[in-house]
Amino acid sequence: MSTPNPKKEVITTSRRDFIRAASLGGASLLTASPLFGTANLKNHGIALVGLGQYAMGELAPALQQTKHCHLAGLVSGTPKKRAHYGSKYQIPKENIYDYERYDSISDNKDIDIVYVVLPNSMHADYSIRAAEAGKHVITEKPMGISVSECDRMIDACKSNGVTLNVGYRLHFEPHHQVVAHLGKEHTLGAPLYLRAECCQVMDDPQQWRLRKALAGGGAVYDIGIYCIQVARYAMNAEPIAITAQEFKTDPVKFAEVDETVTFQLEFDSGVVANCTCSYNAHGHKLYIAYSKNNDYLEVENAFYYRDLSGSINGRPMDNILPVNQQALQMDAIAQSIVTGNNTGISGAEGRQDMVIIEALYRSLESGNQRIKI
Repeated sequence: MSTPNPKKEVITTSRRDFIRAASLGGASLLTASPLFGTANLKNHGIALVGLGQYAMGELAPALQQTKHCHLAGLVSGTPKKRAHYGSKYQIPKENIYDYERYDSISDNKDIDIVYVVLPNSMHADYSIRAAEAGKHVITEKPMGISVSECDRMIDACKSNGVTLNVGYRLHFEPHHQVVAHLGKEHTLGAPLYLRAECCQVMDDPQQWRLRKALAGGGAVYDIGIYCIQVARYAMNAEPIAITAQEFKTDPVKFAEVDETVTFQLEFDSGVVANCTCSYNAHGHKLYIAYSKNNDYLEVENAFYYRDLSGSINGRPMDNILPVNQQALQMDAIAQSIVTGNNTGISGAEGRQDMVIIEALYRSLESGNQRIKI
């Protein structure tokens, strides 16, 4: 899912212009967040916990493009990583931690937000400890590996007076903003059908995502969650039931986790979202049909970091400019700490996805039965 970094940001338009553009099939987008335009907000320091590919290949570079937050700290158990990235980003030594010193981050006034970018099974522990240290929390998706973990994370942040957000970057991506607004405004009519595919090949058999103890689950936890997310905001509703099917072509590599899962999300309107996620195929596509004039929307590379392309009724959304999803996400979170505005990616959002995922696995365990949510 890695593609060249974007160089332009999305152009701001009025809500009316957005609706008009979307209905005509070429979308000139809203800004990624209504919080933009508040130039004097505090510049928050963010510490990245876990210096893997996503943290240092996407988040750290994105923090060089943000307006309201900056890279202020690093946490890693690997001395070489601490030295290399500390030097690269000129992080003061006192802001670089190993895991043994992690809790002492409470004394560091340079760090306002802790971003947990560790294996899934570690999200809850390090998020709760960050909250107890008095730091605002961002955790990568999935928020936790169970609903009970999500509840513990929400309670810890609430009791310590800090915010909790989940790294749902696509809420800040222009094509997905079109999808969300069409779901709310019904400019093309009500959504009638959705098909989402989020698939990628997991080549490395030693990858931690293939270990259940670290990942919690396989393709569903990692990339199927994107399908769940887009279905929820495309319909502007919560699913009422789910039916799921699992397939394995490599039972050795995927002995501990799911390889390919298809699932159907049912909504109260009668609409069904058909979704597929896989660790052994390629495909990142989104298709939504609407009730007005047989209208439809398509997005290619739909869940990528960049290089998405979309069309409405076959006409390209050619006025959409590329954005850095991660930069917009972190800026919106930093601003929300000051303004109190809802980011749309709070802990409650992450918890709801886990409610659906737990229902999905119950469907698989029951022999593909329909499970009410």
